Amino acid sequence: MDEAHLSKLSIHLGSSKMYQYLRPHFRWTKMKKEIAAYVARCDTCCRVKAIHMKLAGLLQPLSILVWKWEEISMDFITGLPTTRKENESIWVIVDRLTKSAHFLPVKAVYRLPQYADLCIA
Repeated sequence: MDEAHLSKLSIHLGSSKMYQYLRPHFRWTKMKKEIAAYVARCDTCCRVKAIHMKLAGLLQPLSILVWKWEEISMDFITGLPTTRKENESIWVIVDRLTKSAHFLPVKAVYRLPQYADLCIA
């Protein structure tokens, strides 16, 4: 593996290219895993190879809230046993400023106008 990875002609191949290069000439059990582990331990590869990920960019601060219930977050808890009024979900509404929450029992078949009526009431 040293000769295939460190030679002047191979220029530090990645694990998949190195496997493709060695496969016609050599075979052993767990060959692909051992090659991947070998390349991952290579100091030169760890320092030089670029990480192909999109940069995250600058952090954006959250706005500072002034009024209660100005911004809210919502979530649903589903898959619960049915109640006497045939509600099987809970609609959770949380105020971002005070972290106070409202828990409303709802049916899974509700549509948007029904949720709006519940939120206003």
